Amino acid sequence: MEDPRVRNLARILVRYSIRAREGQTVSVDATPQAEPLVKAVYLELIRAGAFPVVRMAPAALNEIFLRFGRRHHFTTVTAYHRAFVRTVDASIRIASSPNTRALSRVDPRRQALLVKTHRTLRDRLLKKPWVLTLYPTQAYAQDAEMSLSEFEDFVYQATFADDPKPVSAWKALARRQERMIARLEGARRVRIVGDDTDLRMSIEGRRFINSPGTHNMPSGEIFTGPVEGSVEGHIAYDFPVCHAGREIAGIRLVFRRGRVVEASAEKNEKFLLSMLDSDPGARRVGELGIGTNMRIQRFTRNILFDEKIGGTVHLALGNSYPETGGRNRSAIHWDMIKDLRRGGTLYIDGRPVISDGKFRL
Repeated sequence: MEDPRVRNLARILVRYSIRAREGQTVSVDATPQAEPLVKAVYLELIRAGAFPVVRMAPAALNEIFLRFGRRHHFTTVTAYHRAFVRTVDASIRIASSPNTRALSRVDPRRQALLVKTHRTLRDRLLKKPWVLTLYPTQAYAQDAEMSLSEFEDFVYQATFADDPKPVSAWKALARRQERMIARLEGARRVRIVGDDTDLRMSIEGRRFINSPGTHNMPSGEIFTGPVEGSVEGHIAYDFPVCHAGREIAGIRLVFRRGRVVEASAEKNEKFLLSMLDSDPGARRVGELGIGTNMRIQRFTRNILFDEKIGGTVHLALGNSYPETGGRNRSAIHWDMIKDLRRGGTLYIDGRPVISDGKFRL
Protein backbone atom coordinates (compact mmCIF):
# COMPACT_ATOMS: atom_id res chain seq x y z
CA MET A 1 0.00 0.00 0.00
CA GLU A 2 1.31 3.44 -0.92
CA ASP A 3 2.34 5.53 2.08
CA PRO A 4 0.52 8.91 1.93
CA ARG A 5 3.51 10.48 3.66
CA VAL A 6 5.62 9.69 0.59
CA ARG A 7 3.13 11.58 -1.58
CA ASN A 8 3.24 14.48 0.87
CA LEU A 9 7.04 14.58 0.79
CA ALA A 10 7.01 14.57 -3.01
CA ARG A 11 4.58 17.48 -3.00
CA ILE A 12 6.79 19.42 -0.56
CA LEU A 13 9.87 18.89 -2.74
CA VAL A 14 8.20 19.85 -6.02
CA ARG A 15 5.68 22.50 -5.00
CA TYR A 16 7.50 24.14 -2.08
CA SER A 17 11.24 23.43 -2.16
CA ILE A 18 12.02 24.00 -5.85
CA ARG A 19 8.65 25.48 -6.90
CA ALA A 20 8.71 23.60 -10.20
CA ARG A 21 7.13 25.43 -13.12
CA GLU A 22 5.71 24.39 -16.47
CA GLY A 23 8.37 23.76 -19.09
CA GLN A 24 11.29 23.38 -16.68
CA THR A 25 13.73 20.48 -16.91
CA VAL A 26 14.21 18.98 -13.44
CA SER A 27 16.77 16.28 -12.61
CA VAL A 28 15.96 13.65 -9.98
CA ASP A 29 18.94 11.70 -8.61
CA ALA A 30 18.54 8.62 -6.40
CA THR A 31 19.35 4.94 -6.01
CA PRO A 32 16.79 2.18 -6.69
CA GLN A 33 16.10 1.99 -2.94
CA ALA A 34 14.16 5.26 -3.25
CA GLU A 35 11.87 4.09 -6.06
CA PRO A 36 8.58 4.87 -4.20
CA LEU A 37 9.62 8.48 -3.65
CA VAL A 38 11.12 8.82 -7.15
CA LYS A 39 7.79 7.72 -8.67
CA ALA A 40 5.85 10.13 -6.47
CA VAL A 41 8.20 13.01 -7.37
CA TYR A 42 7.99 12.11 -11.07
CA LEU A 43 4.19 12.24 -10.96
CA GLU A 44 4.21 15.55 -9.08
CA LEU A 45 6.62 17.06 -11.62
CA ILE A 46 4.43 15.90 -14.52
CA ARG A 47 1.40 17.48 -12.82
CA ALA A 48 3.39 20.71 -12.48
CA GLY A 49 4.08 20.65 -16.22
CA ALA A 50 7.84 20.08 -15.80
CA PHE A 51 10.07 17.63 -17.67
CA PRO A 52 11.59 15.13 -15.19
CA VAL A 53 15.00 13.62 -15.95
CA VAL A 54 15.54 10.65 -13.62
CA ARG A 55 19.04 9.38 -12.92
CA MET A 56 18.49 6.34 -10.70
CA ALA A 57 21.79 4.47 -10.46
CA PRO A 58 22.95 1.65 -8.14
CA ALA A 59 24.81 3.04 -5.14
CA ALA A 60 27.72 0.66 -5.78
CA LEU A 61 28.72 2.62 -8.90
CA ASN A 62 30.09 5.45 -6.77
CA GLU A 63 32.32 3.04 -4.86
CA ILE A 64 33.57 1.46 -8.11
CA PHE A 65 34.41 4.89 -9.53
CA LEU A 66 36.29 6.05 -6.44
CA ARG A 67 38.22 2.80 -6.00
CA PHE A 68 39.15 1.97 -9.57
CA GLY A 69 39.05 5.30 -11.41
CA ARG A 70 42.29 6.50 -13.02
CA ARG A 71 43.71 9.96 -12.39
CA HIS A 72 42.03 11.58 -15.40
CA HIS A 73 38.65 10.45 -14.01
CA PHE A 74 39.25 12.74 -11.02
CA THR A 75 40.72 15.73 -12.86
CA THR A 76 38.50 15.99 -15.95
CA VAL A 77 35.17 17.77 -16.32
CA THR A 78 33.39 16.01 -19.17
CA ALA A 79 31.27 17.61 -21.89
CA TYR A 80 28.28 15.72 -20.49
CA HIS A 81 28.66 17.26 -17.03
CA ARG A 82 29.03 20.76 -18.50
CA ALA A 83 25.94 20.27 -20.68
CA PHE A 84 23.94 18.87 -17.77
CA VAL A 85 24.66 21.85 -15.53
CA ARG A 86 23.97 24.27 -18.40
CA THR A 87 20.61 22.79 -19.43
CA VAL A 88 18.94 21.63 -16.22
CA ASP A 89 16.65 24.19 -14.56
CA ALA A 90 16.34 22.63 -11.10
CA SER A 91 17.47 19.51 -9.28
CA ILE A 92 16.17 17.12 -6.63
CA ARG A 93 18.63 14.73 -4.98
CA ILE A 94 17.35 11.88 -2.84
CA ALA A 95 19.93 10.30 -0.53
CA SER A 96 19.01 6.61 -0.37
CA SER A 97 22.10 4.60 0.43
CA PRO A 98 21.80 0.88 1.16
CA ASN A 99 25.23 0.96 2.88
CA THR A 100 26.49 4.14 4.52
CA ARG A 101 29.93 2.61 5.13
CA ALA A 102 30.57 1.61 1.50
CA LEU A 103 33.25 4.29 1.05
CA SER A 104 35.09 3.71 4.33
CA ARG A 105 38.12 2.15 2.57
CA VAL A 106 38.30 4.67 -0.26
CA ASP A 107 41.35 6.97 -0.36
CA PRO A 108 40.08 10.34 0.96
CA ARG A 109 42.51 12.17 -1.34
CA ARG A 110 40.56 10.86 -4.34
CA GLN A 111 37.32 12.16 -2.88
CA ALA A 112 38.86 15.56 -2.17
CA LEU A 113 40.32 15.81 -5.69
CA LEU A 114 36.97 14.95 -7.28
CA VAL A 115 35.20 17.61 -5.21
CA LYS A 116 37.84 20.19 -6.17
CA THR A 117 37.57 19.36 -9.89
CA HIS A 118 33.80 19.72 -9.94
CA ARG A 119 33.54 22.71 -7.59
CA THR A 120 32.90 25.28 -10.34
CA LEU A 121 30.10 23.21 -11.88
CA ARG A 122 28.65 22.50 -8.45
CA ASP A 123 28.59 26.22 -7.67
CA ARG A 124 26.74 26.91 -10.92
CA LEU A 125 24.19 24.20 -10.17
CA LEU A 126 23.62 25.59 -6.68
CA LYS A 127 22.62 28.94 -8.17
CA LYS A 128 19.53 27.22 -9.59
CA PRO A 129 16.65 25.77 -7.51
CA TRP A 130 17.80 22.59 -5.78
CA VAL A 131 16.86 20.43 -2.83
CA LEU A 132 18.41 17.48 -1.03
CA THR A 133 16.30 15.01 0.93
CA LEU A 134 16.53 11.46 2.28
CA TYR A 135 14.50 8.34 1.70
CA PRO A 136 14.54 6.01 4.72
CA THR A 137 16.54 2.82 4.15
CA GLN A 138 17.70 0.05 6.45
CA ALA A 139 21.22 1.49 6.42
CA TYR A 140 20.11 4.90 7.71
CA ALA A 141 17.87 3.25 10.29
CA GLN A 142 20.78 1.16 11.59
CA ASP A 143 23.01 4.24 11.83
CA ALA A 144 20.30 5.97 13.85
CA GLU A 145 19.84 2.86 16.03
CA MET A 146 16.17 2.58 15.08
CA SER A 147 14.01 0.01 13.36
CA LEU A 148 13.08 0.86 9.78
CA SER A 149 9.47 1.67 10.69
CA GLU A 150 10.62 3.85 13.58
CA PHE A 151 13.07 5.67 11.32
CA GLU A 152 10.36 6.18 8.69
CA ASP A 153 8.19 7.83 11.33
CA PHE A 154 11.15 10.00 12.35
CA VAL A 155 11.88 11.11 8.76
CA TYR A 156 8.29 11.93 7.88
CA GLN A 157 7.79 13.81 11.14
CA ALA A 158 11.01 15.83 10.63
CA THR A 159 9.98 16.76 7.08
CA PHE A 160 6.38 17.60 8.12
CA ALA A 161 5.19 14.94 5.66
CA ASP A 162 2.91 13.60 8.39
CA ASP A 163 1.16 16.99 8.61
CA PRO A 164 -2.22 17.31 6.82
CA LYS A 165 -1.00 20.64 5.40
CA PRO A 166 2.76 20.14 5.04
CA VAL A 167 3.48 23.11 2.79
CA SER A 168 1.66 25.45 5.18
CA ALA A 169 3.70 24.00 8.06
CA TRP A 170 6.96 24.81 6.29
CA LYS A 171 5.80 28.33 5.48
CA ALA A 172 5.00 28.84 9.17
CA LEU A 173 8.52 27.72 10.14
CA ALA A 174 9.98 30.11 7.57
CA ARG A 175 8.10 33.02 9.16
CA ARG A 176 9.26 32.04 12.67
CA GLN A 177 12.88 31.90 11.58
CA GLU A 178 12.55 35.24 9.80
CA ARG A 179 11.47 36.78 13.11
CA MET A 180 14.53 35.26 14.81
CA ILE A 181 16.81 36.73 12.15
CA ALA A 182 15.21 40.16 12.56
CA ARG A 183 16.06 40.09 16.28
CA LEU A 184 19.70 39.26 15.49
CA GLU A 185 20.18 41.99 12.90
CA GLY A 186 23.36 43.96 13.55
CA ALA A 187 24.79 41.36 15.95
CA ARG A 188 28.56 41.46 16.36
CA ARG A 189 29.94 38.98 18.89
CA VAL A 190 29.29 35.27 19.46
CA ARG A 191 30.39 33.07 22.33
CA ILE A 192 29.69 29.34 22.70
CA VAL A 193 30.13 27.86 26.17
CA GLY A 194 29.69 24.24 27.14
CA ASP A 195 31.48 21.10 28.23
CA ASP A 196 35.20 21.59 27.37
CA THR A 197 34.13 24.49 25.14
CA ASP A 198 34.72 28.22 25.17
CA LEU A 199 34.75 29.66 21.68
CA ARG A 200 34.47 33.27 20.54
CA MET A 201 34.05 34.79 17.10
CA SER A 202 32.86 37.91 15.29
CA ILE A 203 29.86 38.07 12.96
CA GLU A 204 30.04 41.84 12.52
CA GLY A 205 28.83 42.84 9.06
CA ARG A 206 27.58 39.34 8.31
CA ARG A 207 23.96 38.33 7.82
CA PHE A 208 21.91 35.36 8.98
CA ILE A 209 20.20 33.29 6.29
CA ASN A 210 16.83 31.59 6.70
CA SER A 211 16.91 27.88 5.82
CA PRO A 212 13.23 26.84 5.80
CA GLY A 213 13.28 23.69 3.64
CA THR A 214 13.94 25.16 0.21
CA HIS A 215 17.35 23.47 -0.13
CA ASN A 216 17.55 20.87 2.64
CA MET A 217 14.52 18.75 3.44
CA PRO A 218 14.19 18.58 6.35
CA SER A 219 15.56 21.93 7.37
CA GLY A 220 15.05 24.23 10.30
CA GLU A 221 18.11 26.38 10.87
CA ILE A 222 19.45 29.88 10.53
CA PHE A 223 23.10 30.37 9.67
CA THR A 224 25.79 32.96 9.01
CA GLY A 225 29.49 33.14 8.17
CA PRO A 226 31.92 34.20 10.91
CA VAL A 227 34.49 36.88 10.17
CA GLU A 228 37.64 35.24 8.84
CA GLY A 229 40.42 35.32 11.39
CA SER A 230 38.13 36.01 14.35
CA VAL A 231 37.57 32.53 15.81
CA GLU A 232 39.42 32.03 19.12
CA GLY A 233 39.27 29.33 21.77
CA HIS A 234 38.48 25.65 21.89
CA ILE A 235 35.51 23.38 21.30
CA ALA A 236 34.76 19.71 21.96
CA TYR A 237 32.01 18.26 19.80
CA ASP A 238 29.35 16.06 21.39
CA PHE A 239 28.40 13.90 18.42
CA PRO A 240 30.48 11.96 15.90
CA VAL A 241 30.93 13.39 12.43
CA CYS A 242 29.92 10.94 9.71
CA HIS A 243 31.56 11.79 6.41
CA ALA A 244 32.42 9.81 3.28
CA GLY A 245 31.63 6.48 4.90
CA ARG A 246 33.67 7.18 8.02
CA GLU A 247 32.75 8.07 11.59
CA ILE A 248 35.05 10.53 13.36
CA ALA A 249 34.29 10.66 17.08
CA GLY A 250 35.55 12.70 20.02
CA ILE A 251 36.65 15.71 17.94
CA ARG A 252 38.37 18.56 19.78
CA LEU A 253 39.63 21.68 17.99
CA VAL A 254 41.67 24.68 19.13
CA PHE A 255 41.50 27.93 17.14
CA ARG A 256 43.92 30.83 16.99
CA ARG A 257 43.30 33.83 14.73
CA GLY A 258 40.60 31.93 12.93
CA ARG A 259 42.60 28.77 12.11
CA VAL A 260 42.58 25.30 13.62
CA VAL A 261 46.00 24.99 15.26
CA GLU A 262 45.31 21.81 17.25
CA ALA A 263 43.00 18.95 16.29
CA SER A 264 42.37 15.57 17.82
CA ALA A 265 39.80 12.79 17.63
CA GLU A 266 39.23 9.63 19.61
CA LYS A 267 38.35 7.75 16.43
CA ASN A 268 39.64 8.25 12.87
CA GLU A 269 41.95 11.11 13.84
CA LYS A 270 44.13 10.48 10.77
CA PHE A 271 41.17 11.09 8.47
CA LEU A 272 40.26 14.28 10.36
CA LEU A 273 43.78 15.63 9.90
CA SER A 274 43.82 14.70 6.20
CA MET A 275 40.62 16.68 5.63
CA LEU A 276 42.02 19.69 7.52
CA ASP A 277 44.97 19.65 5.15
CA SER A 278 42.77 19.51 2.01
CA ASP A 279 43.47 23.17 1.22
CA PRO A 280 44.22 26.44 3.10
CA GLY A 281 40.54 27.17 3.75
CA ALA A 282 39.80 23.80 5.36
CA ARG A 283 41.12 24.93 8.74
CA ARG A 284 38.81 27.94 8.96
CA VAL A 285 35.15 28.16 9.97
CA GLY A 286 32.85 28.83 7.04
CA GLU A 287 29.50 28.65 8.83
CA LEU A 288 27.84 29.12 12.20
CA GLY A 289 24.39 27.51 12.26
CA ILE A 290 21.60 27.36 14.83
CA GLY A 291 19.28 24.34 14.75
CA THR A 292 15.61 25.25 15.17
CA ASN A 293 13.64 22.13 14.17
CA MET A 294 12.08 21.01 17.44
CA ARG A 295 10.66 17.92 15.71
CA ILE A 296 14.25 16.64 15.53
CA GLN A 297 15.60 15.71 18.94
CA ARG A 298 17.49 12.46 18.25
CA PHE A 299 21.00 12.08 16.85
CA THR A 300 20.93 9.93 13.71
CA ARG A 301 24.51 10.05 12.35
CA ASN A 302 23.14 11.90 9.33
CA ILE A 303 24.04 15.58 9.08
CA LEU A 304 20.94 16.39 7.03
CA PHE A 305 18.94 15.85 10.22
CA ASP A 306 21.48 16.31 12.99
CA GLU A 307 22.49 19.90 12.22
CA LYS A 308 18.81 20.88 12.47
CA ILE A 309 18.31 19.48 16.01
CA GLY A 310 16.44 22.19 17.91
CA GLY A 311 18.65 23.68 20.62
CA THR A 312 22.04 22.90 19.05
CA VAL A 313 24.64 24.89 17.12
CA HIS A 314 26.98 23.68 14.40
CA LEU A 315 30.18 25.04 12.95
CA ALA A 316 31.27 24.04 9.46
CA LEU A 317 34.93 23.91 8.60
CA GLY A 318 35.68 25.01 5.06
CA ASN A 319 33.65 26.79 2.42
CA SER A 320 31.49 29.78 3.35
CA TYR A 321 28.16 30.74 1.82
CA PRO A 322 28.71 34.05 -0.03
CA GLU A 323 25.16 35.20 0.74
CA THR A 324 26.14 35.47 4.43
CA GLY A 325 29.10 37.69 3.58
CA GLY A 326 31.50 34.83 4.28
CA ARG A 327 34.68 34.81 2.20
CA ASN A 328 36.39 31.55 3.11
CA ARG A 329 36.87 29.19 0.18
CA SER A 330 37.54 25.48 0.39
CA ALA A 331 36.70 22.21 -1.34
CA ILE A 332 35.17 20.96 1.92
CA HIS A 333 32.21 22.07 3.99
CA TRP A 334 32.20 19.87 7.06
CA ASP A 335 29.55 20.43 9.75
CA MET A 336 30.23 19.60 13.40
CA ILE A 337 27.54 19.83 16.09
CA LYS A 338 27.69 21.23 19.62
CA ASP A 339 24.77 20.15 21.81
CA LEU A 340 23.55 22.97 24.07
CA ARG A 341 20.56 21.08 25.48
CA ARG A 342 22.34 19.95 28.63
CA GLY A 343 24.32 22.76 30.18
CA GLY A 344 25.45 24.80 27.16
CA THR A 345 24.81 28.40 26.17
CA LEU A 346 25.05 30.44 22.99
CA TYR A 347 25.66 34.12 23.67
CA ILE A 348 25.23 36.80 21.02
CA ASP A 349 26.43 40.27 22.05
CA GLY A 350 26.52 39.01 25.64
CA ARG A 351 22.87 37.92 25.61
CA PRO A 352 21.97 34.22 25.99
CA VAL A 353 20.15 33.20 22.81
CA ILE A 354 20.07 29.48 23.61
CA SER A 355 20.49 28.12 27.13
CA ASP A 356 20.04 24.44 27.95
CA GLY A 357 18.46 23.99 24.53
CA LYS A 358 15.78 26.65 25.08
CA PHE A 359 15.52 29.67 22.82
CA ARG A 360 15.49 33.14 24.38
CA LEU A 361 14.85 35.08 21.18
